[in-house]
Amino acid sequence: TDFDSKKKRKVAEIYQALNSDPIDVATLRRMAISEGGLLTDEIRCKVWPKLLSVNTDELPPLPAGKELREDNKDYQQVLLDVRRSLRRFPPGMPDDQREGLQEELIDIILHVLKRNPQLHYYQGYHDIVVTFLLVVGDRLATALVEKLSTHHLRDFMDPTMDNTKHILNYLMPIIDQVNPKVHDFMQSAEVGTIFALSWLITWFGHVLSDFRHVVRLYDFFLACHPLMPIYFAAVIVLYREQEVLECECDMASVHHLLSQIPQDLPYETLISRAGDLFVQFPPSELAREAAQQQAERTAASTFKDFELASVQQRPDTVLRQRFRERLRGEERTKSILTKPRTNRFVKLAVMGLTVALGAAALAVVKSALEWAPKFELQIFP
Repeated sequence: TDFDSKKKRKVAEIYQALNSDPIDVATLRRMAISEGGLLTDEIRCKVWPKLLSVNTDELPPLPAGKELREDNKDYQQVLLDVRRSLRRFPPGMPDDQREGLQEELIDIILHVLKRNPQLHYYQGYHDIVVTFLLVVGDRLATALVEKLSTHHLRDFMDPTMDNTKHILNYLMPIIDQVNPKVHDFMQSAEVGTIFALSWLITWFGHVLSDFRHVVRLYDFFLACHPLMPIYFAAVIVLYREQEVLECECDMASVHHLLSQIPQDLPYETLISRAGDLFVQFPPSELAREAAQQQAERTAASTFKDFELASVQQRPDTVLRQRFRERLRGEERTKSILTKPRTNRFVKLAVMGLTVALGAAALAVVKSALEWAPKFELQIFP
Protein backbone atom coordinates (compact mmCIF):
# COMPACT_ATOMS: atom_id res chain seq x y z
CA THR A 1 0.00 0.00 0.00
CA ASP A 2 0.89 3.64 -0.34
CA PHE A 3 1.25 3.98 3.43
CA ASP A 4 3.76 1.13 3.62
CA SER A 5 5.93 2.49 0.86
CA LYS A 6 5.88 5.92 2.50
CA LYS A 7 6.93 4.29 5.75
CA LYS A 8 9.74 2.36 4.04
CA ARG A 9 11.01 5.57 2.43
CA LYS A 10 10.97 7.31 5.79
CA VAL A 11 12.88 4.50 7.52
CA ALA A 12 15.50 4.59 4.76
CA GLU A 13 15.85 8.35 5.10
CA ILE A 14 16.25 8.08 8.89
CA TYR A 15 19.01 5.46 8.58
CA GLN A 16 20.73 7.52 5.91
CA ALA A 17 20.76 10.53 8.26
CA LEU A 18 22.08 8.33 11.11
CA ASN A 19 24.86 6.91 8.95
CA SER A 20 26.02 10.14 7.38
CA ASP A 21 29.19 11.73 8.74
CA PRO A 22 28.62 13.93 10.65
CA ILE A 23 25.17 12.65 11.63
CA ASP A 24 22.45 14.69 9.92
CA VAL A 25 20.60 15.90 13.03
CA ALA A 26 18.45 18.41 11.12
CA THR A 27 16.96 15.58 9.04
CA LEU A 28 16.42 13.48 12.17
CA ARG A 29 14.54 16.38 13.75
CA ARG A 30 12.40 16.77 10.65
CA MET A 31 11.64 13.03 10.64
CA ALA A 32 10.67 13.14 14.34
CA ILE A 33 8.27 16.01 13.69
CA SER A 34 6.75 14.88 10.40
CA GLU A 35 3.81 12.49 10.08
CA GLY A 36 4.15 9.29 12.11
CA GLY A 37 7.23 10.51 13.96
CA LEU A 38 10.05 7.99 14.39
CA LEU A 39 7.80 4.97 13.68
CA THR A 40 9.40 2.29 15.91
CA ASP A 41 11.05 2.00 19.32
CA GLU A 42 14.09 0.46 17.64
CA ILE A 43 14.57 3.68 15.68
CA ARG A 44 13.86 5.81 18.78
CA CYS A 45 16.73 4.07 20.62
CA LYS A 46 19.04 5.35 17.89
CA VAL A 47 17.52 8.78 17.22
CA TRP A 48 16.46 10.11 20.65
CA PRO A 49 20.10 10.24 21.88
CA LYS A 50 21.04 12.24 18.77
CA LEU A 51 18.19 14.70 19.33
CA LEU A 52 19.48 15.27 22.86
CA SER A 53 23.15 15.06 21.79
CA VAL A 54 23.90 12.24 24.21
CA ASN A 55 26.93 10.11 23.41
CA THR A 56 25.83 6.48 23.64
CA ASP A 57 29.39 5.09 23.43
CA GLU A 58 30.30 5.98 26.96
CA LEU A 59 27.25 5.43 29.14
CA PRO A 60 28.16 5.33 32.82
CA PRO A 61 27.26 2.11 34.64
CA LEU A 62 24.25 2.39 36.92
CA PRO A 63 25.04 2.49 40.63
CA ALA A 64 23.52 -0.15 42.89
CA GLY A 65 20.05 0.82 44.05
CA LYS A 66 20.70 0.20 47.74
CA GLU A 67 23.26 2.97 48.19
CA LEU A 68 21.06 5.38 46.23
CA ARG A 69 18.06 4.78 48.47
CA GLU A 70 19.75 5.19 51.82
CA ASP A 71 19.44 8.74 53.19
CA ASN A 72 17.85 10.09 50.02
CA LYS A 73 15.40 12.88 50.83
CA ASP A 74 13.22 12.14 47.78
CA TYR A 75 13.08 8.37 48.14
CA GLN A 76 9.74 8.12 49.93
CA GLN A 77 7.93 10.45 47.53
CA VAL A 78 9.43 8.78 44.45
CA LEU A 79 8.45 5.38 45.85
CA LEU A 80 4.85 6.51 46.36
CA ASP A 81 4.58 7.99 42.85
CA VAL A 82 6.14 4.95 41.19
CA ARG A 83 3.84 2.57 43.10
CA ARG A 84 0.89 4.57 41.84
CA SER A 85 2.11 4.44 38.24
CA LEU A 86 0.58 1.06 37.40
CA ARG A 87 -1.41 2.30 34.45
CA ARG A 88 1.72 3.63 32.76
CA PHE A 89 2.84 0.05 32.05
CA PRO A 90 1.45 -1.92 29.09
CA PRO A 91 -1.77 -3.73 30.07
CA GLY A 92 -1.19 -7.45 30.43
CA MET A 93 2.47 -7.12 31.45
CA PRO A 94 3.29 -9.85 34.04
CA ASP A 95 3.47 -8.48 37.59
CA ASP A 96 7.07 -9.50 38.25
CA GLN A 97 8.24 -7.83 35.03
CA ARG A 98 6.36 -4.66 35.94
CA GLU A 99 7.73 -4.68 39.48
CA GLY A 100 11.26 -5.06 38.10
CA LEU A 101 10.71 -2.03 35.86
CA GLN A 102 9.32 -0.02 38.78
CA GLU A 103 12.53 -0.71 40.74
CA GLU A 104 14.59 0.46 37.72
CA LEU A 105 12.39 3.55 37.50
CA ILE A 106 13.11 4.46 41.13
CA ASP A 107 16.86 3.97 40.58
CA ILE A 108 16.97 6.14 37.46
CA ILE A 109 15.16 9.00 39.18
CA LEU A 110 17.31 8.86 42.33
CA HIS A 111 20.49 8.58 40.24
CA VAL A 112 19.71 11.72 38.22
CA LEU A 113 18.76 13.66 41.36
CA LYS A 114 21.88 12.57 43.19
CA ARG A 115 24.16 13.64 40.36
CA ASN A 116 22.37 16.97 39.96
CA PRO A 117 21.63 18.38 43.41
CA GLN A 118 20.34 21.60 41.81
CA LEU A 119 17.34 19.64 40.45
CA HIS A 120 14.23 19.18 42.58
CA TYR A 121 11.92 16.22 42.14
CA TYR A 122 8.29 17.01 41.28
CA GLN A 123 5.21 14.80 41.11
CA GLY A 124 4.77 13.81 37.49
CA TYR A 125 8.49 13.57 36.75
CA HIS A 126 8.21 9.79 36.96
CA ASP A 127 5.63 9.90 34.12
CA ILE A 128 8.35 11.24 31.83
CA VAL A 129 11.04 8.87 33.07
CA VAL A 130 8.86 5.77 32.64
CA THR A 131 8.30 6.65 28.98
CA PHE A 132 12.05 6.63 28.37
CA LEU A 133 12.53 3.46 30.40
CA LEU A 134 9.91 1.56 28.40
CA VAL A 135 11.30 2.72 25.05
CA VAL A 136 15.08 2.58 25.49
CA GLY A 137 15.83 0.52 28.64
CA ASP A 138 17.42 1.65 31.90
CA ARG A 139 21.00 2.60 31.00
CA LEU A 140 20.17 4.73 28.01
CA ALA A 141 17.07 6.12 29.73
CA THR A 142 19.27 7.35 32.59
CA ALA A 143 21.54 9.30 30.24
CA LEU A 144 18.66 10.75 28.21
CA VAL A 145 16.61 11.71 31.26
CA GLU A 146 19.62 13.40 32.85
CA LYS A 147 20.18 15.53 29.75
CA LEU A 148 16.48 16.31 29.46
CA SER A 149 16.25 17.25 33.15
CA THR A 150 19.08 19.74 32.91
CA HIS A 151 17.62 21.25 29.71
CA HIS A 152 13.97 20.90 28.58
CA LEU A 153 12.59 20.06 32.03
CA ARG A 154 14.91 22.37 33.96
CA ASP A 155 12.21 24.90 34.83
CA PHE A 156 9.90 22.29 36.33
CA MET A 157 12.75 21.16 38.59
CA ASP A 158 13.36 24.48 40.30
CA PRO A 159 12.76 24.77 44.04
CA THR A 160 9.64 26.87 43.34
CA MET A 161 6.95 26.71 40.68
CA ASP A 162 7.57 30.23 39.42
CA ASN A 163 9.09 29.26 36.09
CA THR A 164 6.52 26.54 35.49
CA LYS A 165 3.76 29.10 36.06
CA HIS A 166 5.57 31.45 33.73
CA ILE A 167 5.50 28.83 30.97
CA LEU A 168 1.78 28.25 31.61
CA ASN A 169 1.31 31.99 31.10
CA TYR A 170 2.07 31.49 27.40
CA LEU A 171 -1.09 29.44 26.96
CA MET A 172 -3.67 32.24 26.91
CA PRO A 173 -1.72 34.57 24.58
CA ILE A 174 -1.40 31.73 22.02
CA ILE A 175 -5.15 31.04 22.23
CA ASP A 176 -5.84 34.78 21.97
CA GLN A 177 -3.84 35.08 18.74
CA VAL A 178 -5.80 32.31 17.05
CA ASN A 179 -9.26 32.55 18.57
CA PRO A 180 -10.08 35.65 20.64
CA LYS A 181 -13.59 34.31 21.22
CA VAL A 182 -12.34 31.22 23.06
CA HIS A 183 -9.77 33.34 24.88
CA ASP A 184 -12.35 35.86 26.09
CA PHE A 185 -14.74 33.08 27.14
CA MET A 186 -12.01 31.45 29.21
CA GLN A 187 -11.08 34.79 30.74
CA SER A 188 -14.71 35.43 31.70
CA ALA A 189 -14.94 31.98 33.25
CA GLU A 190 -11.72 32.80 35.16
CA VAL A 191 -10.57 29.26 34.52
CA GLY A 192 -6.84 30.01 34.63
CA THR A 193 -4.33 27.53 33.20
CA ILE A 194 -3.89 24.98 35.99
CA PHE A 195 -5.91 22.43 33.98
CA ALA A 196 -2.88 22.20 31.66
CA LEU A 197 -0.27 21.81 34.42
CA SER A 198 -0.12 18.01 34.39
CA TRP A 199 -0.06 18.04 30.56
CA LEU A 200 2.96 20.31 30.56
CA ILE A 201 5.08 18.78 33.31
CA THR A 202 4.58 15.17 32.14
CA TRP A 203 4.65 15.98 28.40
CA PHE A 204 1.11 14.55 28.32
CA GLY A 205 2.43 11.17 29.55
CA HIS A 206 0.16 11.29 32.58
CA VAL A 207 -3.09 12.08 30.76
CA LEU A 208 -2.96 9.97 27.58
CA SER A 209 -3.80 6.33 28.06
CA ASP A 210 -2.44 5.03 24.74
CA PHE A 211 1.33 4.66 24.92
CA ARG A 212 1.68 5.02 21.14
CA HIS A 213 0.33 8.56 21.31
CA VAL A 214 2.67 9.41 24.17
CA VAL A 215 5.83 8.32 22.33
CA ARG A 216 4.65 10.04 19.16
CA LEU A 217 4.45 13.31 21.14
CA TYR A 218 7.86 12.66 22.69
CA ASP A 219 9.35 12.35 19.18
CA PHE A 220 7.86 15.75 18.43
CA PHE A 221 8.87 17.48 21.68
CA LEU A 222 12.43 16.11 21.66
CA ALA A 223 12.94 17.58 18.20
CA CYS A 224 11.59 21.01 19.09
CA HIS A 225 12.01 24.07 21.27
CA PRO A 226 11.24 23.32 24.95
CA LEU A 227 8.13 25.50 24.86
CA MET A 228 6.46 23.31 22.22
CA PRO A 229 4.35 21.37 24.80
CA ILE A 230 2.56 24.61 25.71
CA TYR A 231 1.75 25.22 22.02
CA PHE A 232 0.42 21.68 21.84
CA ALA A 233 -1.73 22.35 24.91
CA ALA A 234 -3.13 25.48 23.23
CA VAL A 235 -3.90 23.51 20.08
CA ILE A 236 -5.91 20.96 22.09
CA VAL A 237 -7.99 23.74 23.67
CA LEU A 238 -8.53 25.38 20.26
CA TYR A 239 -9.52 22.05 18.74
CA ARG A 240 -12.27 21.80 21.38
CA GLU A 241 -13.65 25.27 20.62
CA GLN A 242 -17.25 24.07 20.20
CA GLU A 243 -17.34 22.21 23.52
CA VAL A 244 -15.69 25.09 25.35
CA LEU A 245 -18.10 27.71 24.05
CA GLU A 246 -21.12 25.51 24.80
CA CYS A 247 -19.94 25.01 28.39
CA GLU A 248 -21.35 26.93 31.39
CA CYS A 249 -19.21 30.03 31.67
CA ASP A 250 -17.89 29.41 35.17
CA MET A 251 -14.56 28.28 36.56
CA ALA A 252 -15.65 24.84 37.79
CA SER A 253 -17.41 23.77 34.57
CA VAL A 254 -14.73 24.96 32.16
CA HIS A 255 -11.93 23.56 34.32
CA HIS A 256 -13.70 20.21 34.51
CA LEU A 257 -14.26 20.09 30.75
CA LEU A 258 -10.70 21.03 29.87
CA SER A 259 -8.99 18.73 32.36
CA GLN A 260 -10.73 15.71 30.83
CA ILE A 261 -8.55 15.29 27.76
CA PRO A 262 -10.24 13.41 24.87
CA GLN A 263 -8.35 10.22 23.99
CA ASP A 264 -9.25 10.23 20.30
CA LEU A 265 -7.49 13.45 19.29
CA PRO A 266 -6.28 13.76 15.68
CA TYR A 267 -2.64 13.80 16.81
CA GLU A 268 -0.94 14.30 13.45
CA THR A 269 -3.15 17.26 12.60
CA LEU A 270 -2.61 18.83 16.02
CA ILE A 271 1.16 18.30 15.86
CA SER A 272 1.46 20.09 12.53
CA ARG A 273 -0.89 22.79 13.81
CA ALA A 274 1.28 23.33 16.92
CA GLY A 275 4.38 23.54 14.72
CA ASP A 276 2.62 26.16 12.62
CA LEU A 277 1.58 28.27 15.57
CA PHE A 278 5.11 28.18 16.92
CA VAL A 279 6.39 29.55 13.62
CA GLN A 280 3.73 32.26 13.40
CA PHE A 281 3.73 33.34 17.03
CA PRO A 282 7.17 32.49 18.40
CA PRO A 283 7.70 32.74 22.17
CA SER A 284 9.63 35.99 21.80
CA GLU A 285 6.53 37.59 20.27
CA LEU A 286 4.27 36.38 23.07
CA ALA A 287 6.65 37.17 25.92
CA ARG A 288 5.08 40.54 26.65
CA GLU A 289 1.56 39.14 26.96
CA ALA A 290 2.86 36.24 29.07
CA ALA A 291 4.57 38.67 31.43
CA GLN A 292 1.37 40.70 31.64
CA GLN A 293 -0.59 37.58 32.60
CA GLN A 294 1.96 37.05 35.34
CA ALA A 295 1.61 40.59 36.65
CA GLU A 296 -2.18 40.38 36.70
CA ARG A 297 -2.18 37.14 38.61
CA THR A 298 0.57 37.81 41.11
CA ALA A 299 -0.78 37.20 44.58
CA ALA A 300 -1.71 40.24 46.65
CA SER A 301 -0.13 42.86 44.45
CA THR A 302 -0.47 45.49 47.15
CA PHE A 303 -0.76 45.56 50.90
CA LYS A 304 -4.36 46.72 50.42
CA ASP A 305 -5.23 43.27 49.05
CA PHE A 306 -3.88 41.60 52.14
CA GLU A 307 -5.77 43.93 54.40
CA LEU A 308 -8.98 43.28 52.52
CA ALA A 309 -8.34 39.59 52.50
CA SER A 310 -7.78 39.39 56.22
CA VAL A 311 -11.23 40.89 56.80
CA GLN A 312 -13.13 37.59 56.37
CA GLN A 313 -12.46 37.28 52.62
CA ARG A 314 -10.41 34.60 50.89
CA PRO A 315 -7.38 36.10 49.11
CA ASP A 316 -8.30 34.55 45.78
CA THR A 317 -11.72 36.20 45.92
CA VAL A 318 -10.01 39.54 46.36
CA LEU A 319 -7.63 38.76 43.54
CA ARG A 320 -10.48 37.81 41.24
CA GLN A 321 -12.32 40.97 42.14
CA ARG A 322 -9.17 43.03 41.50
CA PHE A 323 -8.62 41.18 38.26
CA ARG A 324 -12.18 41.98 37.13
CA GLU A 325 -11.82 45.64 38.05
CA ARG A 326 -8.53 45.73 36.21
CA LEU A 327 -10.11 44.08 33.20
CA ARG A 328 -12.82 46.73 33.14
CA GLY A 329 -10.19 49.41 33.39
CA GLU A 330 -8.27 47.70 30.63
CA GLU A 331 -11.30 47.53 28.37
CA ARG A 332 -11.34 51.31 28.52
CA THR A 333 -7.65 51.71 27.76
CA LYS A 334 -7.45 48.74 25.40
CA SER A 335 -8.01 50.73 22.26
CA ILE A 336 -4.97 52.86 23.08
CA LEU A 337 -2.62 50.31 24.53
CA THR A 338 -2.93 46.91 23.01
CA LYS A 339 -0.95 45.71 20.14
CA PRO A 340 -3.39 45.38 17.24
CA ARG A 341 -4.13 41.86 16.07
CA THR A 342 -3.98 42.96 12.48
CA ASN A 343 -1.50 40.45 11.16
CA ARG A 344 -3.27 37.49 12.73
CA PHE A 345 -5.58 36.74 9.83
CA VAL A 346 -2.81 37.13 7.32
CA LYS A 347 -0.78 34.72 9.41
CA LEU A 348 -3.63 32.24 9.71
CA ALA A 349 -4.12 32.32 5.96
CA VAL A 350 -0.52 31.24 5.60
CA MET A 351 -1.22 28.38 7.93
CA GLY A 352 -2.64 25.83 5.50
CA LEU A 353 0.21 26.68 3.23
CA THR A 354 3.00 26.05 5.70
CA VAL A 355 1.63 22.63 6.54
CA ALA A 356 1.38 21.75 2.88
CA LEU A 357 4.96 22.79 2.25
CA GLY A 358 6.29 21.26 5.42
CA ALA A 359 7.72 24.73 6.03
CA ALA A 360 6.59 24.63 9.62
CA ALA A 361 8.59 21.51 10.27
CA LEU A 362 11.65 23.15 8.77
CA ALA A 363 11.26 26.38 10.70
CA VAL A 364 10.69 24.52 13.94
CA VAL A 365 13.77 22.44 13.26
CA LYS A 366 15.75 25.58 12.56
CA SER A 367 14.65 27.21 15.79
CA ALA A 368 15.43 24.02 17.72
CA LEU A 369 18.89 23.90 16.21
CA GLU A 370 19.59 27.54 16.94
CA TRP A 371 18.39 26.95 20.44
CA ALA A 372 20.24 23.71 21.10
CA PRO A 373 23.80 24.90 21.74
CA LYS A 374 22.68 27.68 24.08
CA PHE A 375 20.53 25.25 26.04
CA GLU A 376 20.63 26.90 29.48
CA LEU A 377 17.70 28.99 30.61
CA GLN A 378 17.09 30.95 27.50
CA ILE A 379 13.51 29.94 27.15
CA PHE A 380 12.53 33.32 28.47
CA PRO A 381 13.45 36.29 26.34
